Amino acid sequence: MELCMGIPVKLQVFEGPLDLLLHLIDKNKVNIYDIPIAMIAEQYMEYVNQMDKEDLNVVSEFLVMAATLLDIKSRMLLPKEVNGDGEEEDPRQELVEQLLQYKMFKYASLELKDRQVDAQRSMYRPSTLPPEVAGYRPPVNLEELVGDMTLARLNSIFQDVMKRQEEKIDPIRSKFGRIKKEEVSVEDRLVEVKSFLMKHEKFSFRQLLTDRPGKISTIVTFLVVLELIKTGFLSVEQDGIMSDIQLTVKNDPAMIGSMEDEDGFGEN
Repeated sequence: MELCMGIPVKLQVFEGPLDLLLHLIDKNKVNIYDIPIAMIAEQYMEYVNQMDKEDLNVVSEFLVMAATLLDIKSRMLLPKEVNGDGEEEDPRQELVEQLLQYKMFKYASLELKDRQVDAQRSMYRPSTLPPEVAGYRPPVNLEELVGDMTLARLNSIFQDVMKRQEEKIDPIRSKFGRIKKEEVSVEDRLVEVKSFLMKHEKFSFRQLLTDRPGKISTIVTFLVVLELIKTGFLSVEQDGIMSDIQLTVKNDPAMIGSMEDEDGFGEN
């Protein structure tokens, strides 16, 4: 009885399913843009069936690609699908794009590997120059460096540079000044208004603002006047909408300070 012993066959190792597909395409000399899926899928499955099934992580990647090839093969047997632009869709298009991208990176990695090998073969000779020679710097010829440059020409260049700098300045924003905060409190303004009432019996609101111009001061003064009207120290009259506000003292202004705590006047 004769025993038939199997001959061990060592399969070529591929980095992944795309690497195997590129090998089959080059081996069969087919156009990558027009892949005969039926033939390539059959050869691909022959390789997968001969793979070592112990490494499941590697085998699973090849099985996923095998399922993709079978799906493309079945879709090519069906009527062509039409996209929104009215063009027929090729089931192989996505696979072709993946292969082209993988091929580009593969060739780039091979080129980098060749450069690394060439660099390992290069030997660099250290410098043998004496320190006094290596540190030598040729003297500078000032006349040659300046050339035909004169003070008048340097001044002209300087003025041109300064003019360009001025043109870069915003003509509007550059005139803006710093905004200062007006420190005006209701308590301080009340003291000033009280002193004013001691000297004037009847006056206009505009007169109260002569010694304290400014937006914040006007607002604080207006609040003080409103409170004095409310507490009965002042009465108000106005002939028209745009006319001056006339104020008349009704009670003794000396009483204003004593009523602050009772009415809460001047509290923040």
